[in-house]
Amino acid sequence: QVRLVESGGGLVQAGGSLRLSCAASGLTFNTYSMGWFRQAPGKERNFVAAITWSVGRTYYEDSVEGRFTISRDNTKATVYLQMNSLKPEDTAVYYCAADLGRRTRPVVDANEYDYWGQGTQVTVST
Repeated sequence: QVRLVESGGGLVQAGGSLRLSCAASGLTFNTYSMGWFRQAPGKERNFVAAITWSVGRTYYEDSVEGRFTISRDNTKATVYLQMNSLKPEDTAVYYCAADLGRRTRPVVDANEYDYWGQGTQVTVST
């Protein structure tokens, strides 16, 4: 059974930092591309960042480029999202996702992901 478990969310002031983790089990982690998405109240789920399964190529949504960093540790079957210079508009539930497509490009389409975590809340106060 595949499980993705996010952690690291919480309440932080604007300008602060958080590091999200997503621990995977039940899959061969190094064969999956990974992504982070977020969903604010009343809005759809949107792409944040992705990292490929092989060379670790990364891609970011424009509004987080330069502030967020996605990384992975295949030895720990974990993907991370380091979030710096947080803004109130970053407030959302953050989800990690896993894609077995072995694509060479970062995956930005939520429909291409095979597994999802339960999400972790990030709240950025002014």
